[in-house]
Amino acid sequence: MPDQGEFYQRDRDWHPPAYVKEYKTSVARSPQYSLISLQNSVGEITGPVFGHNDIDPMDRDLIHNYATAGESAIGERIILHGRVLDENARPVPNTLVEIWQANAGGRYRHKKDTYLAPIDPNFGGCGRTITDENGYYYFRTVKPGAYPWRNYVNSWRPAHIHVSVFGSGFVQRLISQIYFEGDPLIPLCPIVKSIPNQEAINSLVAALDMNSTIPLDTIAYKFDIVLRGRRSTLFENRLEGN
Repeated sequence: MPDQGEFYQRDRDWHPPAYVKEYKTSVARSPQYSLISLQNSVGEITGPVFGHNDIDPMDRDLIHNYATAGESAIGERIILHGRVLDENARPVPNTLVEIWQANAGGRYRHKKDTYLAPIDPNFGGCGRTITDENGYYYFRTVKPGAYPWRNYVNSWRPAHIHVSVFGSGFVQRLISQIYFEGDPLIPLCPIVKSIPNQEAINSLVAALDMNSTIPLDTIAYKFDIVLRGRRSTLFENRLEGN
């Protein structure tokens, strides 16, 4: 479809409903009243912004950013990289991108995570970076493990990384999840199955990128984050940014 303006009409069939019976958490999380639109205040629009001086180069390296000197996180070492783009495939530069994830055993470093997999003392599970002038970002990390969750008997979350993208102010934030190509748990996940469009599901899957893989070291996955428009990356059942 040729570009005919800055924005495209929202396709409501592209997004999952807020309430899905098979996704039990959505019962409590789905809105009970009609959605309303809130305009940003002047303070929100002109408030604090992020600059490259706020980010340490080590923040993007989850293999080492929490590790004891001389140690590293345990697991399959991966590179996650891509670009943040708008609906017309233009780069979105100077944008804060944050990720958080479970360790290689499928356990988060969180006091409420009681999964029996061990905590990796050298893995904190979070990182951040700012896109360059071409909208490019990358992280070094370990591939997270799948883990069980109490949705129904024998429910497992596919391996995934949470991603957060900030705009020019603190109130402009979009959150999603990144899955990995070839994971057999993806089509079985109740959260993924709530998405009615297979192409939309595919937009949440990072592709194996052998051209960016470091031989004998690190496997690479490529994931572009598209803001707004028909090709936009879904953001956890929410319509912000679309």
